[in-house]
Amino acid sequence: MAITAAMVKELREATQAGMMDCKKALVETDGNMEQAIDFLREKGLATAAKKAGRVASEGIVTSYIHGARIGVIVEVNSETDFVAKNEDFKAFAKDVAMQVAAQNPLYVSREEVPASEIEHEKKVLTEQALNEGKPAKIVEKMVEGRIEKYYKEVCLIDQPFIKDGDKTVGQLLTALIAKLGENMQIRRFGRFEIGEGIEKKDENFAEEVAKQMGN
Repeated sequence: MAITAAMVKELREATQAGMMDCKKALVETDGNMEQAIDFLREKGLATAAKKAGRVASEGIVTSYIHGARIGVIVEVNSETDFVAKNEDFKAFAKDVAMQVAAQNPLYVSREEVPASEIEHEKKVLTEQALNEGKPAKIVEKMVEGRIEKYYKEVCLIDQPFIKDGDKTVGQLLTALIAKLGENMQIRRFGRFEIGEGIEKKDENFAEEVAKQMGN
């Protein structure tokens, strides 16, 4: 059965789950709305989405140091201090810190990416596609696909999880919300790497030896 935008919209309004999750649920259930709702509930996605509007002002700040060269600090929020002390919650926060250290995202979510940056990327990607000789009528779809790839590179929530590439960090967060029954969010992070931002002198070892030998 063909899944329409109207069907996705109806399911989203009924469950408050994400658009892509709604579309997947409808595909999996061949467009059956009631079964799609059950599908989302079973996955915990509908439950998690309904909690998303609740204030999460508790939580923890945790850190991760890798080889004394990369350091990360992250803040992950929960609704209550009780959940903030939960071992699964603390383990998730630590995993997020490790993810930031390994994958170096620039933003928490795609909502944080400046519109000007996306427009710039689209312009560059469009030119690339046209220079590759792609027909103009398919360039737009190609650019959309490449922008999605860009989001997965720079947005923490969209990145594949380093311990399980079949899941994104956002999907792990959604599953944890469903499991612990509270709204949670990754609020912010900071990443520091030795020598980052310092302009290093480009030295030619062979030339330096020659100079010392008087050549």
